[in-house]
Amino acid sequence: MSDELVQSLLAAVDAAPDDVPLRLHLAALLASRGDFPDAIRHAASVLQTDPANADALVLIATSSNRHSGAANESLLPEQESTTNSETDLLAQMAVDLEGVLPPTFIDGDDQLHEIVEVEPAHIRFTDVGGMKEVKERLEAAFLAPLRNPELVKLYGKSLRGGLLLYGPPGCGKTFIARAVAGEMGARFIAVSLAEILDSFVGANERNIHEIFEVARRSAPCVLFLDEVDALGQKRSNLRCSILRGTTTQLLAEMDGVDNANDGVYVLGATNHPWDIDVALRRPGRFDRTLLVLPPDADARKVILRYHLQERPVANIDLGKLAKDTEGYSGADLAYICETAAERALLDSARSGTVRLIEMNDLQAAVRDVRPSTGLWFDIARNVTQFSNSDGTYDDLLAYLRTKGLA
Repeated sequence: MSDELVQSLLAAVDAAPDDVPLRLHLAALLASRGDFPDAIRHAASVLQTDPANADALVLIATSSNRHSGAANESLLPEQESTTNSETDLLAQMAVDLEGVLPPTFIDGDDQLHEIVEVEPAHIRFTDVGGMKEVKERLEAAFLAPLRNPELVKLYGKSLRGGLLLYGPPGCGKTFIARAVAGEMGARFIAVSLAEILDSFVGANERNIHEIFEVARRSAPCVLFLDEVDALGQKRSNLRCSILRGTTTQLLAEMDGVDNANDGVYVLGATNHPWDIDVALRRPGRFDRTLLVLPPDADARKVILRYHLQERPVANIDLGKLAKDTEGYSGADLAYICETAAERALLDSARSGTVRLIEMNDLQAAVRDVRPSTGLWFDIARNVTQFSNSDGTYDDLLAYLRTKGLA
């Protein structure tokens, strides 16, 4: 094997020190040419990145044995008995591994806190523009009992269970959940599908349990579960046992045996409440629902002002824009501001003269951007007509009727 090849591999490893396959390849080549100490050193470096790498562990063991054997063969007869001991072998390995940091591990508590982030809640209802009805419903159904523990005790009101926010996408359900935590003075944990789903059998259930454990240790805490319809799908529709186990584990954690969930207030958000397992909707779990609709005129003005405040604008009539964007979600409004800014930027680039974002840019953006809520309301209309025998979606039906959609 040429020295040039080894030098090339050494240079490549120096350029990409975390490339595990490349470093293992170099270590194997070094071992094949008898450079056992260097082979061991590179294999040990692999363990820093991948502590359980089987190839690296085998390479260290075999290289250590071969290095020891080669050393023994070159010794004089009178030296063999003193160097062929286990102590000398360990001492030689210590020399070979000198300067290589051992792999580090995290304990269980550290791992729990890596799964989700516990945040202090700074947003209050005053930071949420408009949505007067949503705030009133939250106050009556959720916040008032929490603020009056004496009355809760007097009337025997239970604070167990969760609140499910549902409605079209992009309408501020996460923002509302943060505001609830702020009103309570509680910590906030936001959990999405990415923090839970795993490719290993049983990992989804473990992740859900660990997330709830973090919330329990952080109480008082608002635990916000986004995309509940994906986490708690109807088990009758699931053929995959792994996903069925995820729903079952979520049910068990929300039950909070022995009042383990005291001080943990669970809020869920979904665009498709009709896809959630019926067991999650029973009392003690997500037994209360709140419809979060596209922002009203006051909320639209606040959202537009927020997304324009850091941009160079002139002569903007927020009232007219709010009137022209009936039915648009908060995400749609943010995209309108982005589109208007892009229009002004391109115009400035073509003309060579920088100009401000004007009303005509925003009006053109409103014409180009269509509301993203239309498809959701089409599905919702069918649900209210054919799957509302228990009155679950009466508030949604009332809204559709006021808009002439039902």
